[in-house]
Amino acid sequence: MMKKVRTVIAAGVLLLLMAGCTQETQNKFGRGLQNWTGTNGVLDIYSGGKLVMRFIKIDKMSTGKGTDDGKPRPYRYSYGVIDSNFNYKVDSGEKKVYFEVSDYSTQYVFYENPKG
Repeated sequence: MMKKVRTVIAAGVLLLLMAGCTQETQNKFGRGLQNWTGTNGVLDIYSGGKLVMRFIKIDKMSTGKGTDDGKPRPYRYSYGVIDSNFNYKVDSGEKKVYFEVSDYSTQYVFYENPKG
C-alpha cells in the first residue's frame, strides 16, 4: 500500500514539474521515456501510392546532425528489420539493418506495430 502511495506522489510531482517546462523540453522528456520503455515501431515506405518497403521492430527514429556544427540534417535514421512479405513478423531471412529516409523525397508513415 505504501509503495502505491509513493508512486502516486512521485507521478504527481513529475506532472507538476512537467507543467512548468517548455513544449520542447516536454517533447525531449517524452522521447527519453519512450526510448527507455521501448517501442515496436513500423515504417512503411510508399512509391506511387503503393507500399514498397516495410521496416519493423524500430525503437526510435533520430534526426541526423552535422558532425562539426551539430545542426539538424534533412534525414531521419534508425535500425529495423526489413519485413519482406509485409506480415509484421520477423521471418527467416529477414534481418535488422540500418536505414535512412530523407525529409525531401521519401513518402513514409511511421507507426506502432498493430500485430504485437
